Amino acid sequence: MHAAYIEQLGPAELIRFGELPAPQPGPSDVLVEVDVVSVNHVDTFVRSGAWRTPLDFPFVIGRDLVGTVLSAGAAVAHRFAPGDRVWCNSLGHDGRQGAAAEQAVVPAERLYPLPEGVDPVDAVALAHPAVTAYLALFDQGCIAAGDTVLVLGAAGNVGSALVTMAAHAGARVIATSSPRDFDYVRELGAAEVIDYNDPDVPARVRELSPDGVDIHVDTSARNDLETAVDLLASRGRIVLLSGMRTRPVLPVGPLYLKDCSVRGFAISHATAGRLAAAAAHVNKLTAAGLLRPRGTEVLPLSAAAEAHRLLDEGKVTGKLVLRARS
Repeated sequence: MHAAYIEQLGPAELIRFGELPAPQPGPSDVLVEVDVVSVNHVDTFVRSGAWRTPLDFPFVIGRDLVGTVLSAGAAVAHRFAPGDRVWCNSLGHDGRQGAAAEQAVVPAERLYPLPEGVDPVDAVALAHPAVTAYLALFDQGCIAAGDTVLVLGAAGNVGSALVTMAAHAGARVIATSSPRDFDYVRELGAAEVIDYNDPDVPARVRELSPDGVDIHVDTSARNDLETAVDLLASRGRIVLLSGMRTRPVLPVGPLYLKDCSVRGFAISHATAGRLAAAAAHVNKLTAAGLLRPRGTEVLPLSAAAEAHRLLDEGKVTGKLVLRARS
């Protein structure tokens, strides 16, 4: 089979495209014919070695896929049949080979049905950011109807999913974005949108939520914890999900005097059970047409190195998707 792979950790130029032996599924695995895979920042972290995880060379890159079941192991054949349309968002980590190939082996507990009528490109583009948003709001943020949720960077891949899910859960969403994205963010469900270039965003948030916000999520990776703690309501939660190299100051006194908390997570550490719960929620919203990517660019799988280079250089808006089959 053709695959995009590396033989050592390092820059994007080390990604090769060529023939590798087809993977062999075990009794609890499913062999999937891959249609499309997405390219995420975490993929570049694994490829470069910035995120250390067990892997064997040659290592197929990539995390997310949409495809068709070719066969299922004996222990899971009752759950998956040849021809089933499926998706996955947790390959390429913790010893699992990646998704960027014509065929991939997926543990059955990490494979989910693709809702009927959902475009594969849209589904794979949502796989990582939407599940990240679910974990941020439901697992870490403990969102409840009536909460006020502040989303910084609401027009991005994760930000837009956060706004959609929070609004659908019955929360009031205050969001920041560029003025050109105001209408888009409001359409997603934000009650209030603030220009992120405003010199005093915190003052605007205080005006809109005098009692503070219940959940604070910054997708921009700035992680200004001093300001975030000040904006929290009693028992508010700050959820951290990006900014691996940031080292912000944490105002401990104001944090604990308001019974607040700071919670961080990496999607790579989520259990298979939590990922399955997230996938079910994502499937529900995508099937209803409520969750959708804003923009995707589709490249051939052979362009994987170029896709990683563009992401490394910060030249990607929207979502890059690689097509494994024409």
